Amino acid sequence: MRHADSIPFLQDKIQGIGSALFYNLSGGVLKFPTTIVSILKVDELANIWFFMNRPEQQLNEFDREFPAHMQFYRKGKGYYLQIIGKAYVINDPEELNSLIGLPDEIKEKAFKEMVLVKVKIGSAQYYPFQPRFAYKSNLLGLINRFYNWLFREPARTEPYILRPMPRLGF
Repeated sequence: MRHADSIPFLQDKIQGIGSALFYNLSGGVLKFPTTIVSILKVDELANIWFFMNRPEQQLNEFDREFPAHMQFYRKGKGYYLQIIGKAYVINDPEELNSLIGLPDEIKEKAFKEMVLVKVKIGSAQYYPFQPRFAYKSNLLGLINRFYNWLFREPARTEPYILRPMPRLGF
């Protein structure tokens, strides 16, 4: 896959799943806990925006930027994603107001109860897979399952590795 096409592809796939498991890979003493996050938006500069619950400690004691890992998976989808990048804690009201489409209640809540986080995608691994039992429930499907159980090796698919590069506005 070409670099220019990977950002719209990733935007579509991430928005299709909508939520992820977020891991903080920082080596610091205080770090954000592993949590499930709902994605607000994925922009054309390969940034993933989402809110996390504000920790009980003071926010200025945490690292402002740290390595992060995100796993996107939803039952029923034919793919899942693993993204590694750099996370940035956004504490600037101007940057929060630049996010278009957020209601004012959410913006107010963001500075009291939540933290806005931006993850810059460094690399993404896209894994397509087939449902485990996509057979019909008739005699032919039963024979097919039995044959595959006996003779087929499990298919292991290699991921598509994407390293998105943002487009320049030329």
